[in-house]
Amino acid sequence: MKLALDWTPNTNHTGIYVARAKGYYDEVGVDLAIHSPADDDYETTPAKRVARGDATVAIAPSESAISYHTHPDYPSLTAIAAVCQRDTSAIVTLASSGIDRPKKLDNSTYASYDARFEDDIVRQLIRNDGGRGELEILTPPKLGIPNTLVEGDADATWVFMPWEGVQAERDGIDLNAFALDDYGVPYGYTPVMLAHPDRIDDRGDDLERFLDATRRGYEFAAADPDGAAAILGDTAEGPGLDDETFLRESQRRIADAYLEDGTWGRMRRERWAAFVEWLADESLVQTLDGDRLSADEIDVDALYTNALLD
Repeated sequence: MKLALDWTPNTNHTGIYVARAKGYYDEVGVDLAIHSPADDDYETTPAKRVARGDATVAIAPSESAISYHTHPDYPSLTAIAAVCQRDTSAIVTLASSGIDRPKKLDNSTYASYDARFEDDIVRQLIRNDGGRGELEILTPPKLGIPNTLVEGDADATWVFMPWEGVQAERDGIDLNAFALDDYGVPYGYTPVMLAHPDRIDDRGDDLERFLDATRRGYEFAAADPDGAAAILGDTAEGPGLDDETFLRESQRRIADAYLEDGTWGRMRRERWAAFVEWLADESLVQTLDGDRLSADEIDVDALYTNALLD
């Protein structure tokens, strides 16, 4: 089984590395290969790897599922588990910039990952705070985007606060962080695990065993953040993983996001529906020809499944 990560290994991925290190995958007969986007400098997105059959599972934001369900040339990828139960991401600026609320982002420079809905979501975030939503968009190499603020190339970007946020703190960099939920954007699950619908239909038992072992890894990480951080640092390769103090702090910040009511992975329909309805109401979901799609034209129940977690 091949897993495509959404970023270089970090604490979002801890449960996976714990499950591998503790032999949980071996116990259920899953031979897992992990692909980091650093291997090809993010030339191919993890979702596209699954769509093309180069990976079995991708880690991606929930909008990737929506995007693939509304793209005529790609399979409708399905979310099979939520890695985190609450959004730990935010749009950030340097505190020294004076951009201390979204409306002040008007006419600023935003470093974008070039995801389908990303820039429009940020523009609407600004409008929701009373701004016009006018941005200059930059698309630097993806793996270098978090550094654009410090280097002075951009005024704002989107980060995970338990990772890049903690890194900034340790480097003495003060950030302003704008959580989407605080400004009227009912953001979906991020990240999720995506699979090809054919794989779910034809070999769902493999995915069930993979998810069961992964669940055990995230349960361990939620219960023992320090122990999980040590495992991640010892078994994964990537930036920041050699700093034990940083890893422990990052792990503690994210540990309570893995589970909801003691359960990992399960997703609620109302959360998916709220995000889809918001995207449609703001005219952000469109065909490739630019025609607006209504929420009724998107099958929310096809975007995700909890069946492989039962």
